[in-house]
Amino acid sequence: MRAVAVTEFGGDPKVVDVPKPTPGRGELLVEVAAAAVNPFDWKVADGMLAGSMEHTFPLVLGVDFAGTVVDSGPGATRFAIGDRVFGSALRAPVGAVGAYAEFLTVPDTGPIASAADLDPAQAATLPTAAGTALGLLEAGGIRAGQTVLLVGAAGGVGTFVTQLAAARDIRVLAVTRGVGQTKMGALGAAETYDASGGIVVAKVRANYPDGVDALIDLVSDAADFADYASLIHAGGTAVSTLFAADPEALSTRGVKAINHNQKSTPALYDQLADELRAHRLTVPIEARLPLSDTPTAIARSRLGGARGKTVIIP
Repeated sequence: MRAVAVTEFGGDPKVVDVPKPTPGRGELLVEVAAAAVNPFDWKVADGMLAGSMEHTFPLVLGVDFAGTVVDSGPGATRFAIGDRVFGSALRAPVGAVGAYAEFLTVPDTGPIASAADLDPAQAATLPTAAGTALGLLEAGGIRAGQTVLLVGAAGGVGTFVTQLAAARDIRVLAVTRGVGQTKMGALGAAETYDASGGIVVAKVRANYPDGVDALIDLVSDAADFADYASLIHAGGTAVSTLFAADPEALSTRGVKAINHNQKSTPALYDQLADELRAHRLTVPIEARLPLSDTPTAIARSRLGGARGKTVIIP
């Protein structure tokens, strides 16, 4: 079958022929209908997980997928042949299977969920970005009526946080670089601050002198995170996805600090599917590309600045 892989860490992704996987005990064989491009994919290709997980080469890339179950191994009973599913293909050894391929195998009990009645391209975008967004809101305990300062709001995760928070009656203060209130407001943001010229702590403080309830920061280093966290009042929560939070320092002000490490589960993905079906999530798909264009799509992802998701259609 065709797949996109690298033969070494840091190598150029190429379309290659690899053996079609065979489902083992408790596994499903899925014919891939769509795979989402995420920065995480090329970071894995560069060796991001080299010290924490076993790898194999050629390393087939891609994590987020949607497709149809076409075969199953002994003991796999959760889904039947013909069921449409979506989820994450990440598991050890990394590279043995991947979403940038015509077929992949996944554990029947792994982080996958039903994609019935969903557009496969939209479903494929959910696991990493939307899953992280929902996980952040739940980890922070952010609830209706509260105000959250969201730094990095215009990116893949940020746009999902904005939508999910707004749907829960959480007031979103979106911090972006060059993306204005028109776009962020359409996603549910109450206010938008442009950080193109630097962090916007003073502007937010002027509008919220008593502080805000929570911070979700997707982009800042430790210094900038600390500055933004100074806006959180006692009893609030500050969450970083880059492990930039200093829990000890923030605890002296009565602020709970969380360095978030996302854990994906079938239940989380079921919840995301329900959010999409209920139209509480909008997936902005920028491009749908054939498998042969995946190396180019990865190169574009490295450059950053995308305003929508790129989806690979094998």
